[in-house]
Parts: sequence; structure tokens; C-alpha cells
Amino acid sequence: MSSPRCRLRDLLPDLYLGRFPPGPKNSITDVDGVLAHTESIIAPPSETHGPINTGVTTILPRADFFNQACYAGMFRLNGSGEFTGSHWIAETGLLHSPIVLTNSFSVGAAYQGIYEYCIPRHRNAQGEVDWFLLPVVGETFDGTMNDISALKVQPAHVVRGIERASIDAVPEGNTGGGTGMLCHGHKGGTGSASRIVPADSSADKANYTIGALVQANYGRMRDLRIGGAPIGRLLEDGALKAAEENPSDATLAARVEAMKQIEAKKDKKDGSIIIVLATDAPLHPLQLQRLAKRATMGLARVGGNAHNPSGDIFLAFSTANEIPVQTVTASGRSVDPWTPKPLNVQVLDDQTINGLFEATADVVEEAILNALCMAESMEGVGGIKVDALPLEKVKELMKKYL
Repeated sequence: MSSPRCRLRDLLPDLYLGRFPPGPKNSITDVDGVLAHTESIIAPPSETHGPINTGVTTILPRADFFNQACYAGMFRLNGSGEFTGSHWIAETGLLHSPIVLTNSFSVGAAYQGIYEYCIPRHRNAQGEVDWFLLPVVGETFDGTMNDISALKVQPAHVVRGIERASIDAVPEGNTGGGTGMLCHGHKGGTGSASRIVPADSSADKANYTIGALVQANYGRMRDLRIGGAPIGRLLEDGALKAAEENPSDATLAARVEAMKQIEAKKDKKDGSIIIVLATDAPLHPLQLQRLAKRATMGLARVGGNAHNPSGDIFLAFSTANEIPVQTVTASGRSVDPWTPKPLNVQVLDDQTINGLFEATADVVEEAILNALCMAESMEGVGGIKVDALPLEKVKELMKKYL
């Protein structure tokens, strides 16, 4: 039976998670203007499909994403995955699309869903589409828990996600695009966290916020670390030892068999993690690329190794500056594309960015662990049962490390 689920800070209140405090929700939606929504799609096996455990996570960088872009940057730690729109972000440093996260086979449906939302709302007076927008969709593979071939994610799910996106804390664990994901040999999924970093007295605000949302679907059990402690190795060794000492215990035997099946799958395809970082600090695109790189620090702390077949792709954006887009093509031209026109933007001094780099590692680490702590056990394709992280056992093991 799974332990009652709770977030990492509630499980281990004495665990050191960095020197910066979390925001009031400890979620990516602590960043001013950022909205999010998750929708899970769950159904039992039927005559036409296996178990359905999948979904969609939607992040709006701002409510008016269509007309006001955010500066953005990306980093590819290992590229065995998809994040559409990345070439345009690399080219211009601009994000003016919702960010949708789902399973690997549903990228097309999510891509179409963004257009189905935008087309009726942004036609010109003649009913024509005369604007440019490249949807931003990321994916990880949930085929162990979900009959991915059933293609259950539809464009309507994405339309609904954009319409219902809110400032509420993001639901974690088996939610949204993370519904069917695995992490470090246990049930994984969606996780989020935030940090507040004090700003210089000359800044427009007293503090800057940085938030992370992860879709965690990577890693082997033995590599899991919490606060530097080798929790995954201890859990794996404990499970194997218990099964050896109790050979007639069917529950222990099934658990070990599931562990072996998951490890065998990892030998073929390690899995992936998508990380989205949001901040209200005024960063330009190159600074945001640098921020996205620092997500690797948080991933490594938990035990990520970015193996060859892993898709580890990170996106960072800033809501501080509003960059007008759709000013040449949408509903009439308001600027002359042949006449250079300056924009007034604010950016941070690179020499003062260290606190944001540090906070990035912290929020990613906590977001991944929140995904693990909040996820619940699930039965997947072929009857495989993947356990949730055993929280009471983790709490007991961590006593000697705190």
C-alpha cells in the first residue's frame, strides 16, 4: 500500500534545499503572469486499447502570449526527444506560444490544439489567418504505463488547457503530461517549485522569482539521491534482500520483477526529462540560455546522468520584458519591417546573476523530488505495477543523513 502522498518539504522539513526561500505556492505559477493547467486522461483497458494513463500540461508564459513575446533560451543536455519551436526560439530569443507538455506520440495533437485555440481568436476582419506562430510542444514517453498507440490526447485537450490555465499551484505527481511517467524506478510525473532571490536596491522590485516545472521520466532506481544520500541504492538493495529472505512472499516477488522489467526497459531507452524555467528577472535570451544550462545541476543532484538515449531538453523564459510581435503580419502592419526601430528593454548585469543560477539548481532539484513524492503507484501496460516512492521508508532512511 502506498504511503500518503506529500511534497518533499512536508516529508523532510529538515532537509536543506538551498539558501533562498520558496514562493508562497512553491510552484512555477509564483512567477508573475505565468499560468498553468494540467489535465489527465485515465481509462481502464478495453477491447480497443490497453490502460490509458496520459495527459497534457499547459503553461502560458503570459495571458497575452500571442501579441507580447517573452525573451527565452533553451539548452539541450541530450537530444533524444522533441521540443517543437526550438529553432525559432534559438533564432530570435522569443517565446510567443503556450508551452504544452505531453507524451511522445501526441506532439501532433498538441501542436494542432494550439492552432485550434488561436485561429478563431485571431483571424483578421476578412476571416483570414495572416500571422506567424510556431507552437512549442515538449514530450516524454509514457508507453510503460499508457497504451501510447491509442492516441488519446486530442487537440481539444490543449484548447481546454489554454482556456483554463490559472495562477493556482500546479498539481503534481500523476498529473497532466506527467500522468504516465516513471522516475528513478518509481512512479514519476509532474513536479514544480520556486525560489525568491533578493534584488539590488536599484531594481524595480525587491525580489525576483524563479520557478520550475518538470516532466520527470528518466533514471534508474540505484541512482536516486536525496540531499546527497544514496536513497535509490538503499531502496533497491533493501527490496532485493527482502525478496531473498522471503521467497514465498508474492508481493515482494512482484515488486522485484517490476523493478527488473523497468531496468530492462532502461537498457533500451533511458527516458527523458523536460524542464521549464520561468522568471520575472529581466534576462535577455543569452542569459536565459545560461539559466537553462544550470538546470543540469539540479538534475545531477537527484541522480540524472543524461544517458545516450535520453531526451533532456530545458527551456527558460522571462516575463520581465514585453516584446511586441504580430506587428507586421497580424491585422495590419503597425511597424515598417524595413526601418529599424529600437525597443526599450531592461536586462540584468551579468556579473550579478549568480543568485539566479544557484536558485535554478535548487528549484529543479526540488521539483523533481516533488514529482516523486506526490506520484502514486500505478498499473500499466501488460499489468506491470510501478510503485510510488515509499515515503515512510525514505523518511526512515534519511534520519542518518539529516
